[in-house]
Amino acid sequence: MLMLKMEINKNHWGFAYPHNPSPRVDPVIVVNRFRAGPGFDRELQPAIDILGAKPGCLGIELGLNLDDPELWVLVSRWENVGSYRRALGGFESKSVVVPLLSRAIDEPTAYASPEEVGENRPRGD
Repeated sequence: MLMLKMEINKNHWGFAYPHNPSPRVDPVIVVNRFRAGPGFDRELQPAIDILGAKPGCLGIELGLNLDDPELWVLVSRWENVGSYRRALGGFESKSVVVPLLSRAIDEPTAYASPEEVGENRPRGD
């Protein structure tokens, strides 16, 4: 059974690391969905701990699909896109977080306010 160390915020489910180190300027939401497989539960908590300790992390939420017990979602909120990108750098993230994220369902993951995004074009256009 998967056991996670998380604080509960009455306004959100499974809200881990609910710190807000500075006012939000250009918040980014990152949504990673996973089809759980062998070893998924062992990789999850260390990655959450590392990401949650990174500067700019506003919160991490974990959810299990109501209809499909193998489908999970990891939602993280960041002060800005730079904070998220920097969180994935460094030895610790590259050795623990990136391997977990490589198991995510292949789909776009980063979201921002429509006002912040502006005209949304695929990279390379």
